[in-house]
Amino acid sequence: MGQLSRVRFSAHQLRAFLHLAEFRSFTRAAAASHLSQPAFSALIRTLETEVGVRLFDRSTRHVDLTVEGREFHGGAQRVIAEMEATLANVRQRVDLKRGRVAVALLPSLAAGWLPDVLAAFHTEFPDIELAVYDVLSENCIDHVRSGRADIAIAATRVDTPELRADPFQTDDFFLVARRGHPLLDRPNPKPRDLLPFDFIHLSRNSSVRQYLDAATLPLQMRTVMEVDQLATVMGMVKAGLGISVVPALTLFHFQHPDIETRPLRWPGLRRSIFLIRRRDKGLSVAAQALYLRLVAGRQPEVGAPPSATPGKRKH
Repeated sequence: MGQLSRVRFSAHQLRAFLHLAEFRSFTRAAAASHLSQPAFSALIRTLETEVGVRLFDRSTRHVDLTVEGREFHGGAQRVIAEMEATLANVRQRVDLKRGRVAVALLPSLAAGWLPDVLAAFHTEFPDIELAVYDVLSENCIDHVRSGRADIAIAATRVDTPELRADPFQTDDFFLVARRGHPLLDRPNPKPRDLLPFDFIHLSRNSSVRQYLDAATLPLQMRTVMEVDQLATVMGMVKAGLGISVVPALTLFHFQHPDIETRPLRWPGLRRSIFLIRRRDKGLSVAAQALYLRLVAGRQPEVGAPPSATPGKRKH
């Protein structure tokens, strides 16, 4: 066993061995291997030399496996079968007939923009398994860092030896309020204009909250509550519990007849979205295909919903 463990067989040698075991004829086995008979005979001799034992009994009229050859035969079949299965699997992945892609991204993008992108990708490559993690920016980055996700779309720039972040999108912010709220009559409300009114905040670990706090510093909103989900913000605003400020990419949550929105042009209040991937490892073929579609394809549409501008509503 110690000697055999150091032997290195080529697939070419093993296939020649299997052909000879099948045909029991050097002439026919050489033809099946697409080799001349002298070249084929030399290949078998080299294999027997490397194994260190005779694998075939030969005579002028007969070729048969030796006892050791029969034992070697089963192993050779398994090796070739596993090799061919592996090659077939790799080819399927290259042809995008197999594989898996995992994307981590902000919940607003996962709910509003990504479904159409993935639907088109799935139509083109129906056998690729898709995984989506709709998490906040820091978790998006952690998912890529740990290898759980291939790609992330997050509102936090990261530039490390292992991760790279490419600009993907910029995102303006909008005031959202219940229809009839006095702030909606002001053409361009400033941060101080919001201070007298109850405010619905997102949690402090969200990118939305971080951008908003930075843009309003040192002012403090009259916070009536903090919530984790934009759908909850929408429900609270619709119920008249307060106003809020949210990015344009999240406005699909607020398309309701009882809610109106207004764009805010505050210095520093523009969110940058980044496409994040590993710098130190390449993407799989499937992940690369989706990555290229994210880079070159249709980006999220940024803009106000129909209710943002009174008198210009679409029906």
